[in-house]
Amino acid sequence: MKFGVLTGGGDCPGLNAAIRAVVRRAARFGDETVGFLDGWKGVRDGAFRPLGLRDVADILPRGGTILGSSRTNPFAKEEEAQRVVARLIDLKVDALVAIGGDDTLTAARELHRRGGRVVGVPKTMDNDVNGTDWTFGFHSAVAVAVDALERLRDTAASHHRAIVLEVMGRHAGWVALATGLAGGADATLLPEEPYDEEVVLRTVRAAVADRGYALVVTSEGIDLGPRRGRAGTKDEFGHELLREREVGAELAGRIQEATGVETRSAQIGHIQRGGTPELFDRILATRLGAYAVDLARAGRFGEVAVLRGPVVTGIPLDEAVGSPKLVSPDWLDLLHTFDA
Repeated sequence: MKFGVLTGGGDCPGLNAAIRAVVRRAARFGDETVGFLDGWKGVRDGAFRPLGLRDVADILPRGGTILGSSRTNPFAKEEEAQRVVARLIDLKVDALVAIGGDDTLTAARELHRRGGRVVGVPKTMDNDVNGTDWTFGFHSAVAVAVDALERLRDTAASHHRAIVLEVMGRHAGWVALATGLAGGADATLLPEEPYDEEVVLRTVRAAVADRGYALVVTSEGIDLGPRRGRAGTKDEFGHELLREREVGAELAGRIQEATGVETRSAQIGHIQRGGTPELFDRILATRLGAYAVDLARAGRFGEVAVLRGPVVTGIPLDEAVGSPKLVSPDWLDLLHTFDA
């Protein structure tokens, strides 16, 4: 077989491990692999490079993706969709492995509906793809966020301040949840729950009164209601660029104005995406990439490799895309056990 592989959407630790797994698994059966550059844009435009064992020999610990990525939506226009299908036929690609989050996998589903031979690998540092327990990139990204929160704790305690840490998370608050739990935040704000300013202010006042400082973690996607900030521009999939909303800065201003406590904010943003993947993400990306090849060789196109418990298996793309996996009530209950 001839495999194609692409990485789409936001980058995260573990992408190169997944690419390596696809290439090595395919090579085990004597199959060749080509890598499309910059996600779906590379398929549409015919930009690709051969990927042999030597090309992936040293990429396992590297962050980012050697293939590049983009937020190109090739199915937004019919003529571009037809180009994608025709390009794969012209290049004699027998199976395409699409590595990405909800948008990338939604595009893969569209390709499958048009007869394309495609399988998926879920990746996102947001951990919000349905049907899988974890997505690679999440654990590494949260480790960075927790480290940032610990450093902010030191300066908050030294200056008797409240500090707001803004982390990524559009509709799902998994990153904020894990950061708040692991880092011992006084308040953690998620998109899954209505924003209650009185509760936040009460929590900050209590924490400052008790030990002289307060730490708040917030997802970038929370709805603060009427606000002074501006709305963000949108990408090709229609998603607002949340960094431009400056939720953390807005929240810090409200806290300082209402409590009189000197308050700062930190937006670590894309720092969470970079760097070498941690152990869990390296192994998960490797397992999912290899299994995607197995799915294709078994003719199970239109499926995505997922982790369920200790087992990697395949589920239909329809089950994996369309709506994000949100933080569940049991996790919210645990989180509020540790609110200040």
